[in-house]
Amino acid sequence: MTEVKTDGFAHFDVATMAKSDSYKLLASVILPRPIAWVVSRDVEGGLNAAPFSFFNILSADPPLVAIGFSGAPDREGKDTLANIRAWGEFVVNMVPEELAEAMNVTAANAPRGMDETRLAGLELARCEVVDVPRIVGSPVALECKLFQVIEPGGTGTIVMGRIVYVHVRETAFKNLAKLYVDPAQMRLIGRMHGAGGYCTTRDTFSIDRLSWPLAGKD
Repeated sequence: MTEVKTDGFAHFDVATMAKSDSYKLLASVILPRPIAWVVSRDVEGGLNAAPFSFFNILSADPPLVAIGFSGAPDREGKDTLANIRAWGEFVVNMVPEELAEAMNVTAANAPRGMDETRLAGLELARCEVVDVPRIVGSPVALECKLFQVIEPGGTGTIVMGRIVYVHVRETAFKNLAKLYVDPAQMRLIGRMHGAGGYCTTRDTFSIDRLSWPLAGKD
């Protein structure tokens, strides 16, 4: 139910909304969202690549990422989800601007068993710990092992992965010894609203973190 009050806000009771409407609303207001470009293997060892924007890092100790999977209207579950369940390993690649079109190719609902890494012409490299390759053109790749699968009810599934190895392009660092990264050098993109909305991460600004007590505040 949608209610417009005199406070200038539209108010939504998510429990009463159609699932398609709540998805559209939430995906349009939680912005920007980082993209997990996941490479995985099926039970026969075949490769799959697909992007997911219901994604983020949850913890540094232990190092955990989470990916949200919605139901697939044309098949029983997403291929990536089935692969992670079966193989127990996957790689999260961050998406740079120059690979946006290739990422979009891997987002298509290709037939099950199709190798999207070949379809998109992606160059791959062997990983150090997991038996799944990473995308060479990605400036950041996170090797992950399955940590937990959460079934919250409804059609969604949440996969938590433990990061076991990290690859970062050397030119992305301002100071490698101090692990200072220059985000502009990574040229990453994020998801915005609508079916095809994206943004870059190059337009940034800085605010110094404050310490208590705050200057000029009671």
